[in-house]
Amino acid sequence: MTFLQKYFSQFNLDALLLSFFSKALSLLLLCIVFFLAKKIVHFSIKKLLTSSLKLANQDQGRQKTIMRLVENMLNYALYFILIYWMLSILGLPVSSLLAGAGIAGVAIGLGAQGFLSDLVNGFFILIEHQFDVGDMVCLTNGPITIEGTIVSVGIRTTQVRDADGTLHFIPNRNILVVSNKSRGNMRAQIDLPLSPMVDLEKVAQVIGAVNDRYLSDYPVIKDCLILGAQTSPNGQFSYRIQFMVENGQQNHIYHTFYGLYQEALVQAGIELPQVSIMLGNKK
Repeated sequence: MTFLQKYFSQFNLDALLLSFFSKALSLLLLCIVFFLAKKIVHFSIKKLLTSSLKLANQDQGRQKTIMRLVENMLNYALYFILIYWMLSILGLPVSSLLAGAGIAGVAIGLGAQGFLSDLVNGFFILIEHQFDVGDMVCLTNGPITIEGTIVSVGIRTTQVRDADGTLHFIPNRNILVVSNKSRGNMRAQIDLPLSPMVDLEKVAQVIGAVNDRYLSDYPVIKDCLILGAQTSPNGQFSYRIQFMVENGQQNHIYHTFYGLYQEALVQAGIELPQVSIMLGNKK
């Protein structure tokens, strides 16, 4: 007991408790001020960028992309400042830690190459306007292919949500080929399978009649090209029609006009053996 009493007697418990509660209160106030300041800064930057981008006639996708990128960079900077202040309040030698980090940086430089590659590739993705938030894309790296909608573009990663709802976080350095399906018109190609003995002139008349009646009802269709009779590599005989439509509308136009053509051909006494589909990019 005497040893313990001597050991604890060397500490000023009142001073230690006062220092502890003082630092805890300072950290709490710092966090409150930080998150309030973060909200204010984000709100101010958002209003400033929104008005500036509108004046620059940037589209919605481009505005969202730049906004997300600026928010990511701002968050990195703000959290770095928060950590710096927290270490200062705790009494840690921040300058010594930063000097040590500079020395350690030489050792971990090779490990940071991937991070720097992400930053550089992300910079060029933004500058070259390869894709924006909301674009439908196909991102390829060798045998790996991810297709979906761009959710966020950051300085290190890009987020893509695919058709089944999965959210993919892709390091920017791994994006080697970008196929953007939201730039310009898209192709919807309909192949109507037919019997080799069918009357092609009659088929052409039926297809033309359907187009004359319904094409004007769909302003998303920019062009319609009737390619006529085709033979696939597997020997399937078909009648091909191609539509150039606004991006995102190709599936709707395909299914709508396939139904119209099928109904008209059946009413004209021409049967369709099977269904075939092909959707493609703008050529």
